Amino acid sequence: MALYSYKAIDINGKITLGTLEATNLIDLEMRLKRMGLDFINGTTVKQRQGFNRVRITRPELITFCFHLEQLARAGVPIIESLADLRDSLESPRFREIIASMIESIEGGKTLSQALAEHPQTFDEVMVHLIRAGEETGSVPHVLNNLLESLKWQDELAAHTKKLIMYPAFLGTVVIAVVMFMMIYLVPKMAGFIRNMGQELPLQTKILIATSDFFVNYWYIVIGLPILTVISIILAVKQSPAARYQFDDIKLRLPWIGAILKKIILSRFASVFAMMYASGITILDSIKTTEDIVGNVVIKEGLNRVGILISEGQQVTAAFQQVDLFPPLVLRMLRVGENTGALDTALTNVSYFYNRDVRESISKVQTMIEPVMTVLIGLILGWIMLAVLGPIYDTITKMKT
Repeated sequence: MALYSYKAIDINGKITLGTLEATNLIDLEMRLKRMGLDFINGTTVKQRQGFNRVRITRPELITFCFHLEQLARAGVPIIESLADLRDSLESPRFREIIASMIESIEGGKTLSQALAEHPQTFDEVMVHLIRAGEETGSVPHVLNNLLESLKWQDELAAHTKKLIMYPAFLGTVVIAVVMFMMIYLVPKMAGFIRNMGQELPLQTKILIATSDFFVNYWYIVIGLPILTVISIILAVKQSPAARYQFDDIKLRLPWIGAILKKIILSRFASVFAMMYASGITILDSIKTTEDIVGNVVIKEGLNRVGILISEGQQVTAAFQQVDLFPPLVLRMLRVGENTGALDTALTNVSYFYNRDVRESISKVQTMIEPVMTVLIGLILGWIMLAVLGPIYDTITKMKT
């Protein structure tokens, strides 16, 4: 099949532009007809690989899982459920993906096979879970678990974004204030202080020297951080060793590193518990979750865990050797493993990390504002002391 760019018109007379997979233009016209669109014209864009690069937002995936879960519980056939979803979606890209899935299922493929055709939209975890649900006859239950997991991931992403954006905003304000003072305000005051004709204190000399550096070498002050960031990004992308080192440094950062590790392990524990509870083996669950953690250090640790378990180690002992989880989590796993309720233990681990992440992010957010306030106060205090100190000394000498 090829990917076509089409122009069509809906029942309300509105022109619609988009892309859709089809064998030829006649097949494209028939597919658009089933979508309630009248074909106008179309041209080949690129092959199927390009189509698979389409990315869908997490809220759209939440809508997808919720819609299918509700209709599956009501006993509606999967093709009719997808057709209803396709007709209700606002995103043209997602409508095209759903239309392609309908065509695949009508051709004899299962839902999991249709999902697997779009790896950039539906990840390996979702495909494995849906396949397990199809084999055990529990697709609605799996869809409900996916729905809850996606909601948690969306909430976690919002917390993480808030954690990053707030200090980034305050940091930008601090940098802007410092740049304004050093480049504009301090040079004006420095001329006045020098004309007073007295010996300047050390802090004033340091302030003036710093201001002169900002004025004369502003391009270094601005360009060096940008070049550093670009260099790090390129090194991380091109060198596996640099990527490993970068991910390791992130986990060792004060405060932020500990929270980041908790976020990663929370994501792993949630998905691992969900996959194991759906009937997927421990080794397959670990192997699948390796690619979702987003950190090479943690991924390597999970890989070692899988190897140890495949060699006959117990789950708890394997995690203990790799030193990924704290003692409390290991005790929870050991109890679950000894009682034969490992799925319950994994769910408890997921709950533990989810709660811990929320509390940790809340604490850091509470600490950020006073820390930034103190930082700004120290900078302003240094400048005021360096500027007003000589003026005060001159006034004191004039009085005496």
